[in-house]
Amino acid sequence: MATSKSIYANVALICCNIIWACDYPFYNLVLGKYVSPTAMVTASLIIAAIFSLVPLLWERAERVEPYDRAKILGAAILMGLVRKLCMMFGLAHTSPIDGSIISTTTPLLVLILSVSAGIERITKGQVVGLLLGMAGTMAIIITSNSDHHETSSLFGNMLIIVSACVSAAYMVWLRRLVSKYRVTTVLRWIYCSSAIVMLPFGIDSVLTIDVSEMSTTILLATLFVLIVPTYLPNLLLNYSLRVVAPTVSSVYSYIQPVVAIAITIAMGLEPLHTDTILFALIVFIGVGMVVQSYKRRANTQ
Repeated sequence: MATSKSIYANVALICCNIIWACDYPFYNLVLGKYVSPTAMVTASLIIAAIFSLVPLLWERAERVEPYDRAKILGAAILMGLVRKLCMMFGLAHTSPIDGSIISTTTPLLVLILSVSAGIERITKGQVVGLLLGMAGTMAIIITSNSDHHETSSLFGNMLIIVSACVSAAYMVWLRRLVSKYRVTTVLRWIYCSSAIVMLPFGIDSVLTIDVSEMSTTILLATLFVLIVPTYLPNLLLNYSLRVVAPTVSSVYSYIQPVVAIAITIAMGLEPLHTDTILFALIVFIGVGMVVQSYKRRANTQ
């Protein structure tokens, strides 16, 4: 039974990371050109909040303890508002390839937070992996202002790294709540809360979206990023956090740049630069060293 749960959790992680990978090129088509980042965040949160209410058709509402409500509200502000706003504004100002590679630093950030919180003890291999991963990430961010990276920017890449930091904080901080309550309960509180907070600030930008300017391709891409990537992948992520550790969960972010780069190049949105490949390999090696250290520790226990 435990093995089956582990398999389901890992399949869920693969699926949600593939969905998130599709975000990068599709957002690149839409953001800042047809839909503002603020409008995108507001509309996607409203849709996610509506989806989060659907399970109430077949399940009774679960009571959340008063002292847990503040934590869930904090998670709503982190994941629902801060992460999405940073991601949207970041992708509006940088390339989908850079954004997807920078997002793979989440396992490194999870490690830093876990060590800081006293959950993990850091090893020499993890230190080396951490330094390599962060060096590769900083190289991508710094070179984003060079002449041959026309579609990237330092500002956009910095926002993507902030978004990755928020994702890491969410994985470490909220795991206990996800284990305590149903996944649908946690997401209902998160998305309804964040949608209510965001609505007064973003409703005007949503109402001014001009659908008549969109081609069929742009309209389909807009509908995809509004409907699919917010509620469904987070449902899968939160389900997996009940079974696997945050670091294992974050490792699957490796999938995102591979899928995102393939789609981006296939759509002709951006060429793949040699220095980007080099820096991506450095990031992957760093993250790989951190992951291997966890496997060795698990085998010796």
